[in-house]
Amino acid sequence: MQDFELWWLLVFPVFFGLGWFAARVDMRAVLGQAKAIPAAYFKTLLALVNNHSDRAVEALTEVVRHAPRDHELPLVLAQLHKKRGEHDLAIRLLTPILQQVDDLQPSQRDALRFELAQNFLRAGLVDRAEELLLHLTQGNHPSNRAHEARKLLLEIYQQERNWPLAIELARTLKSQDFSFQHELAQYHCELAQAALIKSDWSAARAHVADALAASRRSCRASLIAGDIERAEGQWEAAIARWQGIESQNPDYLSLVGERLMDAYEQQGKPQEGIALLTGYLRQYPQLELGDVLYPKIAALSGERAALSFLRETVHSQPSLTGLGKLIEAQIGGLDPEQRLDAEVARNLVQSHGKRLNVYRCKRCHFRAKIFFWHCPACGEWESFTPNRSETQ
Repeated sequence: MQDFELWWLLVFPVFFGLGWFAARVDMRAVLGQAKAIPAAYFKTLLALVNNHSDRAVEALTEVVRHAPRDHELPLVLAQLHKKRGEHDLAIRLLTPILQQVDDLQPSQRDALRFELAQNFLRAGLVDRAEELLLHLTQGNHPSNRAHEARKLLLEIYQQERNWPLAIELARTLKSQDFSFQHELAQYHCELAQAALIKSDWSAARAHVADALAASRRSCRASLIAGDIERAEGQWEAAIARWQGIESQNPDYLSLVGERLMDAYEQQGKPQEGIALLTGYLRQYPQLELGDVLYPKIAALSGERAALSFLRETVHSQPSLTGLGKLIEAQIGGLDPEQRLDAEVARNLVQSHGKRLNVYRCKRCHFRAKIFFWHCPACGEWESFTPNRSETQ
C-alpha cells in the first residue's frame, strides 16, 4: 500500500508539467493568431460600431486585399456597398469571384449569387437578377437560399406586372406563417382590370371571383365587380356590388361615391343616390363625398340646401379644403368689399389645404397626391388611405 502511494506522488508532478506546457502552447497559438489579423480588421469593426460606413468600407477593402483567399470578406464588403447604394461597386467585386474561383463551397456560391442578384435588381439590371434567382430556386437540389430568392423574384414579377407568374410564385410561397392571400387578391384584381379595359367581361368576372376567393375582404375586387356590372348596363347589380364595400372596409366608399350617384341617375333616381351617400357621410364623417354631393344637392334642391349640407359637413369634419369650399359657396351673397376679403381668405385657405391634402400609406407613411393600390415606397398593397388627410 505504501509503495502504491509513493508511485502516485511521482505521477502528479508529471501531470502538472504537461498541463503547464499545453497552456503555454495554446497561449502562443492565440497570440500568433492575433498578430496575424490585419489591423484594418479592427478598424472596420470600430467604424461599424460608430456608424461610419465610409471608413468601414475603406478598412475592409484593405483587409480583403491582404486576404485574397477569404471569400466571406468580399461578401461582407459587398453588403456594405449595397447599404451605401454603391451597387456598381458591389457587382464589380462579386462578379469575378463567382466567375473565376473554383474552390467555393455550394453555400458560399449561393450566398454570393443571392447578394449579387440583390445588387443587380437595385441597379436596374432586372434580367440578370432574375437569371441568378431562378438558378437558386430550380434543380433537383434547391439552394438553402431558395425561399429568399422566390420572395425577391416575386418583387421582380410585380415590377414587371407579370401577374400570372406572380400568382404562381405566391402560391408556392404560401405557408402557415404567411398566406399571401392579400397579394393574390391584388394580382387577380390587376388581371380583372386589364380584362375590363379590353371589354372581356367573362375573363374579368373570373378574375374577380378568384380575387374574392383569395380574400373576401378585397374592396378592390368589389369595386371592379361593380364596374363590370355597370359596363353591361346592370345598374342594380352594380349598386349592390359597390354597397358591399361597406361591410369590407367603409373607408373605401369614397372611391365609389361618384359611381353610385351615376348609377342612381341612370335609373332616374337621383334623390335615392343623394340619400344613400348622405347617410354614408353621416355615419362615416371621414369619407370624401362632399365634392360628389354638393353639386347634386344644389341642382335638385337649390343653393340654400346645398349650403346647409356643406356647412354641416365642415362642422362635423373640419378641414381647410372644406372651409375653402364653404367660403366660396357664400361669396355670391356678399357685397363687393366683403367679397374681396372673402376671396383673399378663400384663396389662402384653399392654397394651403391643397398643399397639405395628401394620401398616406398606413405602413410606411409615404405621402402622394394621387391614390395608389400598391405603395410605390414600401410595396404594400391596399395600404393607402382612400381619404386624404391634411398633415405636414
